[in-house]
This record gives sequence, structure tokens and C-alpha cells, in this order.
Amino acid sequence: MARRKRTPEEEARRTKIRELLQASNVGSMEDIQNLFKETIAEFMEAGLDAELDEELGYSKYDYRNKKTDNSRNGHSQKTLRTSFGDVEVDIPRDRKGEFEPQLIKKHQTSISQDIEEKILSMYAKGMTTSDIETHIQDIYGVEVSDTTISRITDKILPIAKEWQQRPLESIYAVVFLDAIHYHVRSEGRIVKKAVYIAIGIDLDGHKDVLGMWVGENESAKYWATVLNGLRNRGVEDIFIACTDNLTGFAAAIEAVFPKTEIQNCIIHQLRNSSKYVSYKDLKALMADLKAVYAAVDEDAALSALDTFSAKWDAKYPKISSSWRDNWANLSTYFKYPQELRKLIYTTNAIEGFNRQLRKVTKAKTIFPTDDSLFKMLYLAMMDITKKWTGRRQDWGRIYSNLAIYFEDRMPD
Repeated sequence: MARRKRTPEEEARRTKIRELLQASNVGSMEDIQNLFKETIAEFMEAGLDAELDEELGYSKYDYRNKKTDNSRNGHSQKTLRTSFGDVEVDIPRDRKGEFEPQLIKKHQTSISQDIEEKILSMYAKGMTTSDIETHIQDIYGVEVSDTTISRITDKILPIAKEWQQRPLESIYAVVFLDAIHYHVRSEGRIVKKAVYIAIGIDLDGHKDVLGMWVGENESAKYWATVLNGLRNRGVEDIFIACTDNLTGFAAAIEAVFPKTEIQNCIIHQLRNSSKYVSYKDLKALMADLKAVYAAVDEDAALSALDTFSAKWDAKYPKISSSWRDNWANLSTYFKYPQELRKLIYTTNAIEGFNRQLRKVTKAKTIFPTDDSLFKMLYLAMMDITKKWTGRRQDWGRIYSNLAIYFEDRMPD
């Protein structure tokens, strides 16, 4: 295959590179690395000097244009890590100490400052510490230890906790509430902890993770604490809350947001219904239950539930009684049009999010502390929600229905 023809500009650069290599007596890859390090240092120092010129408003020795009582004050030395090894750079200083260089920040220790960003990104995608160490060594030629990775990721904690306390919208059309469970070391024991998650859809149709809270095993009491936390952060009203069927959950919601309508997740109810069903009966039984939850309206659904009872109660008496006991919160969606029904009859929105969290955290079977768990979940959440940029395509129709059903609670 013929060599690609270079442009005149490329040829000119190649000529200069050959001249530079000859003049520098470069004869090995080590010589090339050293030359690159000097080039990096020269580039950085020239850029920093230009930054200080702009800061002071006059160039070096150009005192006629000096319009400030500040001035240059020599240089300090800094060692920067690079993919070619350590590079010594002279950082210019000003007399008043006001100069804040942007090319190399004050506390920057690497011109590959994106090393930290790469570590955070890999951590957010669930890579193990040893895998991160290997990748950073391969990409940058820099060794990082477990302690360094922990120190870098720990910088996220204050940011994550600030995110957890940020103000929220005053009204949410729908809030999905669910929990995911992890094992965490606590006082020398390994305990199962629940991470309580709330995802809200605001009146503009945008989806947002409202918070993630690490607590003891899932309970209605802790959910009440979560809901009070949402209220304290500015949430005044939630039109519809979609939940699993945890005992006491409805009472917890009603205590904090008394006007909120509650929709228990139909998928959770189906899972509970099929838990003890014989495999040979499962397909027929689930088809009969579908006639209940997919009915055109509540009357048709209750009629289908009566039919289900007549057929299956002799063999599985607890199923229809469970549906009847929970009917008040299972049937909420029947009062709404199809677009809104699809949105609220399951907690799929939050379960999909939870699946992505599990994918990220699967390499970690046990977390050393609550903070280490929260840190990883926060980074994973930020990575997952980067794609949540728009609103639902059918939001116009959904909003029109909300405006009718919640007319008295809509903002002016």
C-alpha cells in the first residue's frame, strides 16, 4: 500500500522534527522521552509567563505600560507527573501573591490532571482498585496505590453530601420510591443495609434522582425520614407516589404528603402473587391476573378479579385476598388515561436505575463503610444520569391530563 501523501504543512513539520532530533543527538526512546519532557516544560513555562503578562497588564521589561502596583517576583519550582515521567517546571510569581495560574493550578501535581478524572470515571463504572491501578500505569506510566485511589475518590464525599442536601422543586408530578440492598461492614460485623432511592419527574417532564440514603433494612419508619427530608429541601407537593407494597409505606407517605395519591407497583404485586405458584400453573394463572391489571377500567378489573377468585382460590387462596387487601393503592391508575397509566403502574423507572447501579457495584460484594458505599453510588448515579437530558416524548399529553386531575394543585 502506498504511503499517504503528506500536506506541505506536515512535510514542513517533519523537516523541523528531523532537524531537532539531529541537533539534540537523539539516539534512543529514552532520549526522545527526555526531549518530550523538556518540550512540555518549555510549553508550560511559556504559557504561564503569558498568563502572568495578561494578569499584570504588561509584558516583562515593558515598564512603560505598567498600570499596576503589582509586579513579578521570580519563580517557584514544581515537579509535575506526566506520562513521560517527572517534569520540573518554573512557575512565575507575583509580588502580591494574587496570580492564580490556569494552565497549572496551584495544587496541581500532574499535567495529566485528568488522571484523577479518569480514576473517578473508572471507579464510577465499577472497576476494581487493582484494575484501576493497572489501567493508569498502562495509560500514563504513573503508579497509583489503593490509598491514592481512596484519597482521590474521597474528595467526592463532600460534593456528594452537598448534592444530597440541595434544594428541590416545590412540586413533583410523580415520585418513584424504592430500595436496593448491599452488605456493609459495621462494628466488626457484615450487615445488610438498604439504600433508599427517590426519583422524581417534575412538571416539565424531567427526571431526576432526588436522593440516595444508606440506612438499616428497609422500613416504613425510615421511609418517613426520607420523605421528611424531601419536604425540608423544599418539596411541598407530590401528585402521585409509586412504591412497592411495604407495610406501613402508605401511612408514611400520607403523614408527610397527605394529598399524594399512592400507586403500588403492579410488577411487585405480580412477583408476590407468583412466588408460591406451581410451575405448571404459572402461565395460566399469570394470564388470568393480566385480565385484572390490564382491564379497561376499575369495574372491569374487579370483575376479572372475581373470575380469578372463582378459578384459583381453591388452590391459591392468598393471591386474590392479597389483591383485594391492597386494592385501594393497586387501582389508583385506573382513574387516569392510558399515557399516565403507563407512567405510574410500575416502578420500572427506578428499577431500571437500580439495575444499572447493581451492574456497577457487582465487583464489590462488601463495602467497608457506609461512606464508601454512598461514594460509589453517587459516582455511578452521576455517570448514569448524564444521559437524562430531555423530557419524556409524551409529556405534553401527560401534562394535559395532570392539569385536569390536579387542577387545584397546579402552580399559577
